[in-house]
Amino acid sequence: MHELGIMTGVLETVNASAHEAGAERVLSISLSIGVMTEAIEDALRFAFEALSEGSLSEGAALEITMVQPKSRCLECGATYGHDRFSLLCPECGSFATELVAGRGMWIDSIEVDIPDDAPPAGPSSAGPPPDGGKENETRKKPGA
Repeated sequence: MHELGIMTGVLETVNASAHEAGAERVLSISLSIGVMTEAIEDALRFAFEALSEGSLSEGAALEITMVQPKSRCLECGATYGHDRFSLLCPECGSFATELVAGRGMWIDSIEVDIPDDAPPAGPSSAGPPPDGGKENETRKKPGA
């Protein structure tokens, strides 16, 4: 069950970012996970519920987008979507293909609740964000 390891990295990254921002809690997390990672969405959600308990992320909404695989043919240059098992180029039938999407995983965004009286989070912050105390942090790889 590598979903537990994936979600451990996600939550470490999210909770550290939220803490650095002075957040009281994480409101939502948006992830993109490639189908070719073979991660199972239900197992990811189960791991999230178990691992987030007692953390800043407890109770946060979790949005998971499963990214379908896409490859590029090294013979004819065609780019095409496919399932996990059909890697042959549909244009020329070549086995010489390169996976260009569907293997990675990203934290697309984090929405946090920052109190109005929180101290500035970092050298460039001059006070609460203009969005009413909520910040987004975008496209971080887990563990980064």
